[in-house]
Amino acid sequence: MRHFVSAACGLWLAATAQVQAEPVVVVELYTSQGCSSCPPADEFLGMLASDPRILPLALHVDYWDYIGWEDKFALAQFTDRQKAYAHAVGSRTIYTPQLIIGGADRIEGYSPEETAERLRDHLGAATPVRLTVTREGDKLVIRAEADPPLTEPVRVQLVRYKPEETVTIERGENAGKTITYRNIVTSWEPLQDWGGTAPLEVTTPYPGDEPGAVIVQTAGPAAILAAARVE
Repeated sequence: MRHFVSAACGLWLAATAQVQAEPVVVVELYTSQGCSSCPPADEFLGMLASDPRILPLALHVDYWDYIGWEDKFALAQFTDRQKAYAHAVGSRTIYTPQLIIGGADRIEGYSPEETAERLRDHLGAATPVRLTVTREGDKLVIRAEADPPLTEPVRVQLVRYKPEETVTIERGENAGKTITYRNIVTSWEPLQDWGGTAPLEVTTPYPGDEPGAVIVQTAGPAAILAAARVE
Protein backbone atom coordinates (compact mmCIF):
# COMPACT_ATOMS: atom_id res chain seq x y z
CA MET A 1 0.00 0.00 0.00
CA ARG A 2 2.81 2.43 0.84
CA HIS A 3 4.37 1.97 -2.62
CA PHE A 4 1.02 2.59 -4.29
CA VAL A 5 0.47 5.80 -2.32
CA SER A 6 3.99 7.03 -3.06
CA ALA A 7 3.58 6.38 -6.78
CA ALA A 8 0.28 8.23 -6.94
CA CYS A 9 1.70 11.14 -5.01
CA GLY A 10 4.75 11.23 -7.28
CA LEU A 11 2.59 11.37 -10.39
CA TRP A 12 0.67 14.28 -8.94
CA LEU A 13 3.81 16.17 -7.97
CA ALA A 14 5.30 15.75 -11.43
CA ALA A 15 2.11 16.99 -13.02
CA THR A 16 2.02 20.15 -10.91
CA ALA A 17 5.71 21.02 -10.77
CA GLN A 18 5.28 24.19 -12.85
CA VAL A 19 2.54 25.72 -10.68
CA GLN A 20 3.73 28.91 -9.01
CA ALA A 21 3.68 29.09 -5.21
CA GLU A 22 0.38 30.80 -4.34
CA PRO A 23 -1.73 30.85 -1.17
CA VAL A 24 -2.13 27.29 0.04
CA VAL A 25 -4.90 24.86 -0.87
CA VAL A 26 -6.64 23.56 2.24
CA VAL A 27 -7.36 19.83 2.42
CA GLU A 28 -9.57 18.73 5.31
CA LEU A 29 -9.47 15.06 6.28
CA TYR A 30 -12.33 13.84 8.47
CA THR A 31 -10.93 10.81 10.25
CA SER A 32 -11.04 8.76 13.44
CA GLN A 33 -8.72 6.48 15.37
CA GLY A 34 -11.66 4.07 15.59
CA CYS A 35 -12.19 3.74 11.83
CA SER A 36 -10.46 0.78 10.14
CA SER A 37 -10.68 2.49 6.71
CA CYS A 38 -8.87 5.61 7.88
CA PRO A 39 -5.16 4.69 8.33
CA PRO A 40 -4.30 4.81 4.58
CA ALA A 41 -5.91 8.26 4.36
CA ASP A 42 -4.06 9.38 7.49
CA GLU A 43 -0.77 8.30 5.89
CA PHE A 44 -1.63 10.06 2.64
CA LEU A 45 -2.38 13.27 4.54
CA GLY A 46 1.13 13.12 5.95
CA MET A 47 2.55 12.87 2.43
CA LEU A 48 0.54 15.88 1.30
CA ALA A 49 2.02 17.85 4.20
CA SER A 50 5.42 17.73 2.50
CA ASP A 51 4.22 20.11 -0.26
CA PRO A 52 4.29 23.80 0.79
CA ARG A 53 1.43 24.63 -1.60
CA ILE A 54 -0.95 22.38 0.32
CA LEU A 55 -2.23 22.67 3.88
CA PRO A 56 -3.66 19.29 4.90
CA LEU A 57 -5.60 19.35 8.16
CA ALA A 58 -6.83 16.31 10.11
CA LEU A 59 -10.17 16.85 11.85
CA HIS A 60 -10.93 13.91 14.14
CA VAL A 61 -14.64 13.21 14.59
CA ASP A 62 -16.28 11.67 17.64
CA TYR A 63 -18.97 9.40 16.16
CA TRP A 64 -16.68 6.35 16.14
CA ASP A 65 -15.93 6.57 19.87
CA TYR A 66 -18.85 4.30 20.81
CA ILE A 67 -17.21 1.13 19.44
CA GLY A 68 -14.66 0.85 22.23
CA TRP A 69 -11.89 3.36 21.58
CA GLU A 70 -12.20 7.06 22.34
CA ASP A 71 -10.21 9.15 19.85
CA LYS A 72 -8.09 11.50 21.96
CA PHE A 73 -8.12 14.15 19.22
CA ALA A 74 -11.83 14.05 18.45
CA LEU A 75 -14.07 17.05 19.01
CA ALA A 76 -17.84 17.25 18.53
CA GLN A 77 -17.18 20.57 16.78
CA PHE A 78 -15.48 18.73 13.93
CA THR A 79 -18.38 16.30 13.59
CA ASP A 80 -20.67 19.34 13.39
CA ARG A 81 -18.48 20.90 10.71
CA GLN A 82 -18.57 17.74 8.62
CA LYS A 83 -22.37 17.61 9.01
CA ALA A 84 -22.58 21.25 7.91
CA TYR A 85 -20.68 20.41 4.72
CA ALA A 86 -23.12 17.57 4.03
CA HIS A 87 -26.13 19.78 4.75
CA ALA A 88 -24.79 22.47 2.41
CA VAL A 89 -25.04 20.06 -0.55
CA GLY A 90 -28.31 18.46 0.53
CA SER A 91 -26.80 15.23 1.87
CA ARG A 92 -27.75 13.45 5.10
CA THR A 93 -24.70 11.18 5.07
CA ILE A 94 -21.26 11.68 6.57
CA TYR A 95 -18.40 9.27 6.11
CA THR A 96 -14.86 8.58 7.26
CA PRO A 97 -12.41 8.96 5.78
CA GLN A 98 -13.59 11.98 3.82
CA LEU A 99 -11.48 14.65 2.15
CA ILE A 100 -12.80 18.12 1.43
CA ILE A 101 -10.52 20.11 -0.87
CA GLY A 102 -10.71 23.87 -0.91
CA GLY A 103 -14.06 23.71 0.87
CA ALA A 104 -15.68 22.61 -2.39
CA ASP A 105 -14.69 19.12 -3.59
CA ARG A 106 -15.71 16.12 -1.50
CA ILE A 107 -13.99 12.76 -1.77
CA GLU A 108 -15.40 9.87 0.25
CA GLY A 109 -13.03 7.07 1.11
CA TYR A 110 -9.38 6.79 0.14
CA SER A 111 -8.72 7.81 -3.48
CA PRO A 112 -5.22 9.19 -4.22
CA GLU A 113 -5.87 9.53 -7.96
CA GLU A 114 -9.08 11.53 -7.56
CA THR A 115 -7.45 13.63 -4.85
CA ALA A 116 -4.53 14.40 -7.17
CA GLU A 117 -6.90 15.44 -9.95
CA ARG A 118 -8.85 17.78 -7.68
CA LEU A 119 -5.65 19.26 -6.27
CA ARG A 120 -4.40 20.03 -9.77
CA ASP A 121 -7.59 21.98 -10.40
CA HIS A 122 -7.31 23.97 -7.17
CA LEU A 123 -3.60 24.69 -7.56
CA GLY A 124 -4.25 26.15 -10.99
CA ALA A 125 -7.29 28.22 -10.00
CA ALA A 126 -7.29 31.98 -9.49
CA THR A 127 -8.78 33.64 -6.42
CA PRO A 128 -10.01 37.23 -6.01
CA VAL A 129 -8.75 37.41 -2.43
CA ARG A 130 -5.23 38.44 -1.50
CA LEU A 131 -4.50 37.40 2.09
CA THR A 132 -1.46 38.25 4.20
CA VAL A 133 -0.82 37.25 7.80
CA THR A 134 1.93 38.74 9.97
CA ARG A 135 2.84 37.47 13.41
CA GLU A 136 3.85 40.13 15.92
CA GLY A 137 4.73 38.45 19.20
CA ASP A 138 1.57 36.89 20.60
CA LYS A 139 -0.67 38.56 18.04
CA LEU A 140 -1.58 38.09 14.39
CA VAL A 141 -2.26 40.92 11.99
CA ILE A 142 -4.52 39.72 9.18
CA ARG A 143 -5.01 41.75 6.02
CA ALA A 144 -7.16 40.88 3.04
CA GLU A 145 -8.28 42.57 -0.16
CA ALA A 146 -10.63 41.35 -2.89
CA ASP A 147 -10.26 42.26 -6.57
CA PRO A 148 -12.92 42.28 -7.88
CA PRO A 149 -14.93 42.94 -4.71
CA LEU A 150 -16.87 39.99 -3.37
CA THR A 151 -20.60 39.71 -3.94
CA GLU A 152 -21.31 38.02 -0.61
CA PRO A 153 -19.74 38.05 2.85
CA VAL A 154 -17.11 35.49 3.82
CA ARG A 155 -15.92 34.19 7.16
CA VAL A 156 -12.36 34.70 8.42
CA GLN A 157 -11.30 31.74 10.60
CA LEU A 158 -8.30 30.80 12.70
CA VAL A 159 -7.13 27.19 12.87
CA ARG A 160 -4.53 25.75 15.26
CA TYR A 161 -3.01 22.32 14.83
CA LYS A 162 -0.45 19.91 16.27
CA PRO A 163 2.17 18.91 13.68
CA GLU A 164 2.50 15.26 14.70
CA GLU A 165 1.68 12.69 17.35
CA THR A 166 1.98 8.89 17.46
CA VAL A 167 -0.80 6.88 19.12
CA THR A 168 -0.98 3.20 20.03
CA ILE A 169 -4.62 2.14 19.71
CA GLU A 170 -5.63 -0.52 22.21
CA ARG A 171 -9.27 -1.24 21.36
CA GLY A 172 -11.78 -0.88 18.56
CA GLU A 173 -11.35 -1.59 14.83
CA ASN A 174 -7.70 -0.51 14.84
CA ALA A 175 -6.71 -2.33 18.02
CA GLY A 176 -2.99 -3.12 18.14
CA LYS A 177 -1.96 -0.51 15.55
CA THR A 178 0.47 2.32 16.20
CA ILE A 179 -0.31 5.27 13.93
CA THR A 180 1.41 8.61 13.47
CA TYR A 181 -1.09 11.40 12.84
CA ARG A 182 -0.08 14.72 11.30
CA ASN A 183 -1.51 18.24 11.26
CA ILE A 184 -4.03 17.37 13.95
CA VAL A 185 -6.49 20.24 14.31
CA THR A 186 -6.95 21.33 17.91
CA SER A 187 -9.21 24.35 17.30
CA TRP A 188 -11.12 25.94 14.43
CA GLU A 189 -12.65 29.27 15.39
CA PRO A 190 -14.39 32.06 13.48
CA LEU A 191 -12.79 35.48 13.88
CA GLN A 192 -15.22 37.68 11.99
CA ASP A 193 -17.27 38.03 8.83
CA TRP A 194 -15.93 40.25 6.06
CA GLY A 195 -17.98 41.87 3.33
CA GLY A 196 -15.18 41.67 0.78
CA THR A 197 -15.62 45.21 -0.57
CA ALA A 198 -13.37 47.37 1.63
CA PRO A 199 -9.94 46.01 2.63
CA LEU A 200 -9.82 44.01 5.86
CA GLU A 201 -7.36 44.47 8.71
CA VAL A 202 -7.85 42.64 11.99
CA THR A 203 -5.58 41.82 14.92
CA THR A 204 -6.17 38.72 17.02
CA PRO A 205 -4.33 37.00 19.91
CA TYR A 206 -2.05 34.12 18.95
CA PRO A 207 -0.37 32.68 22.05
CA GLY A 208 1.91 29.67 22.17
CA ASP A 209 4.05 27.85 19.63
CA GLU A 210 1.43 25.67 17.95
CA PRO A 211 1.25 26.34 14.19
CA GLY A 212 -1.94 27.41 12.51
CA ALA A 213 -3.61 29.01 9.54
CA VAL A 214 -6.00 31.79 8.63
CA ILE A 215 -8.78 30.68 6.28
CA VAL A 216 -11.24 32.84 4.35
CA GLN A 217 -14.32 30.82 3.40
CA THR A 218 -17.71 31.43 1.85
CA ALA A 219 -20.87 30.53 3.76
CA GLY A 220 -22.17 27.01 3.71
CA PRO A 221 -19.42 26.06 4.57
CA ALA A 222 -18.37 26.22 0.92
CA ALA A 223 -15.42 27.39 -1.18
CA ILE A 224 -12.26 28.50 0.59
CA LEU A 225 -11.11 31.66 -1.20
CA ALA A 226 -7.76 32.08 0.54
CA ALA A 227 -5.61 30.55 3.24
CA ALA A 228 -2.26 31.40 4.79
CA ARG A 229 -0.05 29.45 7.17
CA VAL A 230 1.03 30.70 10.58
CA GLU A 231 4.25 29.01 11.71
